[in-house]
Amino acid sequence: MTRTGSVPGRPFGRLLSAMVTPFRPDGSLDVDGAARLAAHLVDEQEHDGLVINGTTGESATTSDAEKDQVLRAVVEAVGDRATVIAGVGTNDTAHSVELTRAAEKAGADGLLVVTPYYNKPPQAGLVQHFRTVADASGLPVMLYDIPGRAGTAIETDSLCRLAEHERIVAVKDAKGDLGETAWVLKRTDLAYYSGEDKLTLPLLSVGAVGVVGVPTHVFGPETKAMITAYESGDVARARDLHLQLLPAFCGFFRTQGVILTKAALTLLGLPAGPVRPPLVGANAAELGRLREDCAEAGRTVGTADQMAHHNELGVAL
Repeated sequence: MTRTGSVPGRPFGRLLSAMVTPFRPDGSLDVDGAARLAAHLVDEQEHDGLVINGTTGESATTSDAEKDQVLRAVVEAVGDRATVIAGVGTNDTAHSVELTRAAEKAGADGLLVVTPYYNKPPQAGLVQHFRTVADASGLPVMLYDIPGRAGTAIETDSLCRLAEHERIVAVKDAKGDLGETAWVLKRTDLAYYSGEDKLTLPLLSVGAVGVVGVPTHVFGPETKAMITAYESGDVARARDLHLQLLPAFCGFFRTQGVILTKAALTLLGLPAGPVRPPLVGANAAELGRLREDCAEAGRTVGTADQMAHHNELGVAL
């Protein structure tokens, strides 16, 4: 079976989610749940690929051994029909290299490498970091440009230099600067994926090819239809879908995105489980607003009875 990720210009497909990492009620890793959720996203939510062990996968609070377990489970579950990308970025180049080599051994199809966070390296340090990680395996690399979390943006000139590396092929763009993104797209062949769901359509207009989403856990087919409509030239249909989905695109981030994504999945009876500290489960008000946002976007999530009997979504409903 030829996977969407093999299409030139879209190295990882159109529709991807940064998948949550399911945990059991006691907070331990739910490997079977990860496999089942991955299969659901690919088979029912029309995903072309999944990012495992990213921020939404709570990579900050999972061990390297847990990262390896969940990645192997997902590769086994959907690796024959979807692109599996491993999040391997840290703020330590040597550690990122270790995770890169482990991901390649586990069967990943590609790597997501976030900008080193907290230590705020200069641009020369960023370029060296990304090149070193890309040199550590034979896998294609998607850079993750998210200055709001990392504290440092990957500047346009740096992105253009990094595009010269044969294995750096894509960017997950959460910078929110369409002008600078357009300049990179003009000067390079990098494939751009939206890292902010609400900006997917605007980014498509300047040359992006898809999204690595979060509300896409629940609104995958609709998001994919928006992308497909735009690519086929039906801009009005794409805009209508964008506006329909906007309450979900924004609503999942009324608090930290993992919290409400796991809440929505649990309300739908899908593997998710609790979040790990320092995150906390959604409270009753957040759950109520989540249901409203999803309903406005066209999807019923949870029942009134569930909402009446659960004030907090700490583990499961």
